[in-house]
Amino acid sequence: MGLDKTVASAAEAVADIPAGASLAVGGFGLCGIPGTLIDALWQRGTEGLRVVSNNCGVDDWGLGLLLAAGQIARMTSSYVGENKEFARQYLNGELEVELVPQGTLAERLRAGGAGIPAFYTPAGTGTQVGEGGLPWRYAAGGGAVAVASPAKETREFGGRPYLLEEGITTDFALVRATIGDRHGNLVFRSSARNFNPLAAMAGRVTVAEVDHLVEPGELDPDEVHLPGVFVQRVVRVTPGDPAAERRVERRTVRREGDV
Repeated sequence: MGLDKTVASAAEAVADIPAGASLAVGGFGLCGIPGTLIDALWQRGTEGLRVVSNNCGVDDWGLGLLLAAGQIARMTSSYVGENKEFARQYLNGELEVELVPQGTLAERLRAGGAGIPAFYTPAGTGTQVGEGGLPWRYAAGGGAVAVASPAKETREFGGRPYLLEEGITTDFALVRATIGDRHGNLVFRSSARNFNPLAAMAGRVTVAEVDHLVEPGELDPDEVHLPGVFVQRVVRVTPGDPAAERRVERRTVRREGDV
């Protein structure tokens, strides 16, 4: 792999992601999602994906496209409330789901990327997160639980119980940044700097789509949010590409006269 990590297209960037691969995907809701890369993977039809992401998009956008096409076999997420197809597949035994507290999910990705195999956290103690029994997969047609979460190791520190959580690493990671250089150094815009750096760290092969591609040396080192050592491929988003559109999950406006 040379220092120039750019590839010609999103389709080329995801071409070697095989069926059944594990995938960390950046974004929070629809903010900061790598829409172009998701679209390329959707068009390729890669199936059996095991995805780690804060959520699964909405019914017709983001990871929701892969879900509706039956390309996702397992989701590890912290929030799934905006996707009706997600609920349908889960309750009918078509999709395996591991629900993780949001802060724990963020730290599991960061820990995996930092080479930390596990850590203790108080989040989830005294609940099914720690005690086990959360339905991961229902039997076909729904009803009976086919696969349930296991109990987690618990240890006390300072008289308080903590759960042992494992770091997450994945075969690939897909992220979106505002600016990237050819060496893979990335800058994220505002709240798009959510799960993107963490997902990028967790992937063994990380693919970044960027709105603006600059030459090495143009980025001030103090501006870089994620160093290129974590990134293997960079794709420039084509201006006007519908797949790169920034959508809003719920547009809420104040009515005239409201305080």
